Amino acid sequence: MSEIEVLTAGALTTVQDLGRPGWAHLGVPRSGALDPEALRLANRLVGNPEPAAGLEITMTGCALRLTRATTVAVVGAEVDVRVGERPGDTGRPLAVPAGAVLRIGPARRGLRCWLAVAGGIAVDPVLGSRATDTLAGLGPAPLRDGDRLPVGVLVGPPAPVDVTVPMAHPQELHLTARLGPRYDWFDAVALDRLYGTAYTVSPLSNRVGARLTGAPLPRAVLGELPSEGVVLGAVQVPADGQPLIFLADHPTTGGYPVIAVVDDVTPLAQARPGTTVRFHGPQR
Repeated sequence: MSEIEVLTAGALTTVQDLGRPGWAHLGVPRSGALDPEALRLANRLVGNPEPAAGLEITMTGCALRLTRATTVAVVGAEVDVRVGERPGDTGRPLAVPAGAVLRIGPARRGLRCWLAVAGGIAVDPVLGSRATDTLAGLGPAPLRDGDRLPVGVLVGPPAPVDVTVPMAHPQELHLTARLGPRYDWFDAVALDRLYGTAYTVSPLSNRVGARLTGAPLPRAVLGELPSEGVVLGAVQVPADGQPLIFLADHPTTGGYPVIAVVDDVTPLAQARPGTTVRFHGPQR
């Protein structure tokens, strides 16, 4: 079987597909690529079905050796790509000879990129998905140097691409956030701050959630909250008053009040520490 040998795994490289959305009724988290559309695009570029598993590569890049000649595509953050000694473009199919080393450099802009390989990453599925869940421990573990990944059977030819359109990586994000189930646990000052001030993405952010720093959100109810279900995009407020936006590997339950829910968390997939985040209501 064709394989990928991981020479350098980088800070965090995981196997991701489109996740486990059908298992929420059993308390199984969704997981999957933080930017599903980026993974879909990478798969289309190499001729894979859109749900095929690829790699999500965070910040520092990685180096891989492919045992068979194949086609790959890298989509997402602004990175340097090299196939052996030859430079390659992001956002288009790249031919990789058997035994060649594929190097994906550190992100210059943005935070994450997605790598698709013709045939897909063929690790065993768990609960209908090959995705790594870093919180629940489902799926394959985050990659380490020396790991080997099986590659599936080719399905279709690479896509013809004439023009590569770079992805936008704004330094300020504007997120639509609707009031959540526990907004009444906060006073008027908290709501004014949530929608009227800027927050900054913390270096402590990860696939579980984007931690924000800024004006604390004071509570009107100071008692304990029983554990209750949380969803993708829930804006939870821990005891320090700093909001946390749950992402793909979020827990199924939580014990802090949810003041709001973000409609679309995809822009946070590329939010480096220091990125400005502003919330606004759905009426905007």
